[in-house]
Amino acid sequence: MDAKDQQSESYTYAKAGVSIETGNALVRAIAPLAKATRRAGADADLGGFGGFFDLKAAGFNDPLLVAANDGVGTKLKLAIESGRHEGVGIDLVAMCANDLIVQGAEPLFFLDYYATGKLDNDVATAVVASIAEGCKQAGCALIGGETAEMPGMYSEGDYDLAGFCVGAVERDQVLTADKVADGDVILGLASSGVHSNGFSLVRRLAADKGWKLDRPALFDQNVLLIDALMAPTRIYVKSLLPLVRTGKVHAMAHITGGGLLENIPRILPAGLHAHIDADAWEQPRLMAFLQAQGNIEPEEMARTFNCGIGMAIVVAQADVAVVLAAMEAAGETAYRIGHIAAGEKGCTVKGSTETWSAKSDWTATHAG
Repeated sequence: MDAKDQQSESYTYAKAGVSIETGNALVRAIAPLAKATRRAGADADLGGFGGFFDLKAAGFNDPLLVAANDGVGTKLKLAIESGRHEGVGIDLVAMCANDLIVQGAEPLFFLDYYATGKLDNDVATAVVASIAEGCKQAGCALIGGETAEMPGMYSEGDYDLAGFCVGAVERDQVLTADKVADGDVILGLASSGVHSNGFSLVRRLAADKGWKLDRPALFDQNVLLIDALMAPTRIYVKSLLPLVRTGKVHAMAHITGGGLLENIPRILPAGLHAHIDADAWEQPRLMAFLQAQGNIEPEEMARTFNCGIGMAIVVAQADVAVVLAAMEAAGETAYRIGHIAAGEKGCTVKGSTETWSAKSDWTATHAG
């Protein structure tokens, strides 16, 4: 093209790399997915400048709003590289909704942010479909979101996700550290895998050790390694919400980045220490595999991965049996994993010889 032609060229957004029609087609494709998450208080229609939610219609009398936002982290890189986009939306919702339920809040509505260099509607639709599935599991409505096509910002095929969730809790049912007491018991709910934390280490191991991700896992020949790693984060909301409303829960901790060591102290008042017994549950085979592949010390496991426990629940000693039974009836695998005692605010995880492959008895402590 000569200089004259360049001067007369008519520029368009599409020539700059952004297709408005592709974006509009995506909105049309995902509208039924959002509508399927309809719940009391939200009609889940898309297309306006904002999404409405009616707290009165949802049945609240004197509510406090609780908000959370999060992403999926470098687990997205595995999703992109393996072409497995069907679960990352569940991860996105889980990371937000599980953070709300630990405050005693019911997740009400969710908004997502999907950013990419060039919009691939097949990929985007798969991701939003999984977000909608996560919303169904959490009982919240997908009432809006943003799709950003930004040429030059991302490498080819890459995308990023962010999620925003708002919940509500009646003022007299809020869970705070004030309810935790010396002598309380800590229960743990089993995780569904690595969840959405620690994947920078997982990916480093995969690269350094030359894992064949599309082959059966060494620890389970019935599951491909990539599928074991990409298992979506478990959403605990529907199991926990009825229990929270009984008043038997003193506090809960969502075990995410920082693992058991750093998340449990977040729910403790000054003067109380959490003691976790790693002998109380069997280390999941996936966790044992990661530890062996990386020659990871038990203390590093306790602060990097969930180690098989996705949610910790603090209850009174007198309520342990009732709460365990309620969790099992709700479909959760629950363990008694520790207790609260007087001491410096923080958490100690201990294990015996051979627990988490230790050569001797071990203790890991984090001061909160």
